[in-house]
Amino acid sequence: MTIFERIIAREIPATILYEDAELIAFRDNQAQAPVHVLVVPKKAIPSSNELASEDAVLIGKMVLVAKNIAKTEGIAESGYRIVINCNKDGGQSVDHLHLHLLGGRKMGWPPG
Repeated sequence: MTIFERIIAREIPATILYEDAELIAFRDNQAQAPVHVLVVPKKAIPSSNELASEDAVLIGKMVLVAKNIAKTEGIAESGYRIVINCNKDGGQSVDHLHLHLLGGRKMGWPPG
C-alpha cells in the first residue's frame, strides 16, 4: 500500500484541501514551494504510463481541481506550475499517479 493510499484510507494524517469520490488533494509534507499541493486520484494508477483512455476525464478533473486550489491559495494570478512526474528518472517517488501544484514563488527552468 502506498503512502497516498494510506492517506486516502485516513491511516496517515494530511492537510486535505479537496476531496470527492474520485480525488483527494492535500499539502505536500516535503514542500518545494510556499504552495505545494498534491492532487491524487483515489483509483490506484501507478504512473502516467498506466493511464487508459477511460482515465482522460479523471486527468482533466485533476487539472481543474489544481486550478481551483491555485485560485483559493491566491496564486492563480501570479502563476503556478502543474507537474506530473513519471517513474524514477522522471522524479516520481510514490508509485501512485499524482499531480503537483507548485506556486507562491517565481519558478525557474529547468527545475533543479
